[in-house]
Amino acid sequence: MKLLRQLEDYRPILAGIRRDLHAHPELAFEERRTSDIVARELSACGIEVHRGLAATGVVGTLRAGSGGRSIGLRADMDALPIQETNTFEHRSRHAGRMHACGHDGHTAMLLGAARVLAETRRFDGTVRLVFQPAEEHEGGARVMIDEGLFEKFPMDTVYGLHNWPGLPVGHFAVMAGPLMASADQFDIVVRGRGTHAAMPHLGTDAIVAGTAMVQALQTLVSRAVHPVDSAVLSVTQFHAGDAYNVIPEEAVLRGTVRAFKPEVVEAMAAGIRRVCEGVAAAHGVQVEVRYLHGYPPLVNWPEQTEIAARVLEDLVGKDRVHRQFQPTMGAEDFAFMLQNKPGCYVLMGNGQGEGQPGCMLHNPGYDFNDEALAVGGSYWVRLVEHCLPAATR
Repeated sequence: MKLLRQLEDYRPILAGIRRDLHAHPELAFEERRTSDIVARELSACGIEVHRGLAATGVVGTLRAGSGGRSIGLRADMDALPIQETNTFEHRSRHAGRMHACGHDGHTAMLLGAARVLAETRRFDGTVRLVFQPAEEHEGGARVMIDEGLFEKFPMDTVYGLHNWPGLPVGHFAVMAGPLMASADQFDIVVRGRGTHAAMPHLGTDAIVAGTAMVQALQTLVSRAVHPVDSAVLSVTQFHAGDAYNVIPEEAVLRGTVRAFKPEVVEAMAAGIRRVCEGVAAAHGVQVEVRYLHGYPPLVNWPEQTEIAARVLEDLVGKDRVHRQFQPTMGAEDFAFMLQNKPGCYVLMGNGQGEGQPGCMLHNPGYDFNDEALAVGGSYWVRLVEHCLPAATR
C-alpha cells in the first residue's frame, strides 16, 4: 500500500480524536460537541469554516491554485441510540448512546485528510469538506441540501465513504450503479370491533385480520416484483391488546421496505395498500395504510466510480479493490447527495472476525478500527489530487 507518510505519522493523533468522539457520542442534530471539535481542527489548519447547515453541520473550504473546479468530501458525525457493551477505556460515557456505525472514524479520517491537504496543497481548485449530522434515519444530508449546501458551497462532484466490517483493513469495495437500497417505512392500522374473548362471534377480530395481512404481505416480493429485481419487505412490529380476556378493537403493524429501483419501491407501496385493503374487506374490518418514503437507493455514477476505483487501485493495489461486490439492503442518506451531484460512495474494510472491530455495524460491541485511519485519509487526499491536478512546473 502507498499510504501517505504524513497520515501514518498523524495516526496516533487521529486515533486520539476518534476515541474522544467515541467516548462522547451525540445523536442526530445534537452533534454540538463533535462539530465544535471539527471546527476547531479545521480552523487550526487555516481552513475556512462555515457552521449551521442542518443545525450542527460543518463545511470546510480549502483552496489552492487558480483552478475553477471543485470536489466535495463527506463524513457523517452522529451516533446511535444503543447501549454499548464494550469495556475499553474509550467506551461511551453516555448511557443509551454509542458510535456503533463508525462515524467517529469517518470524521477523524476526513480531519486527517484536511490537515494533509492544507499542508501540501498539491491540487488546483476548491475542496469542500462536508461534516454532516444525522445520517442515522433522520436524513441530515437532505436537510443540508434543502438549506443550500450545493448553492452556498458549489462542488462539481461529491464523494462518500463508509467502513465495512468483514472486509480486511486496506481493502475497498467500489461499483457503479446501486450499492445500497432505499429505506421506507409503513404503518398499518387495523380497526375491528372489540369484544369479550369468550364471545368472539360478537366482534370483528383485528388480530386475526392483522395476522392474515402479515402472511399475505410475504407474497409481494415473490409475486409483485420482477424475478431479476430485489426487494425486502419486513414486518417488524405487531401491537394489539393488553388483556388476556379481551379481543381488542385495534392492531398496529409496522415495518420496512427496501429496494434498489424507484419503480420497485412504488410497486411495493401500491401492493401493500392493495393487499391490506383486500384482506380487510375479507375479514370485515377497516384498515389505514401509511407509507413513508425515506432514503432513496444509493446509486453510484459510472465515471466517478471509475475514478475512485483507479485511485484506490493505485493506493492499495488492484487485488484489494473489489469491483464485484454484493450490494447491501442497508440504506444511506448520501443517496440524496448523489441525486444532486455526480459522485461515488465506497466501502472501506474495517477488519474481520468476531467482536470489535470485526463485528457488524449497529452492534453494541462494535468499534471502529484505528488501523484504517491512515488508509481512509490517504484515499481522500489522493482522490483530491487526482480530480484537481496541480499544474506541473
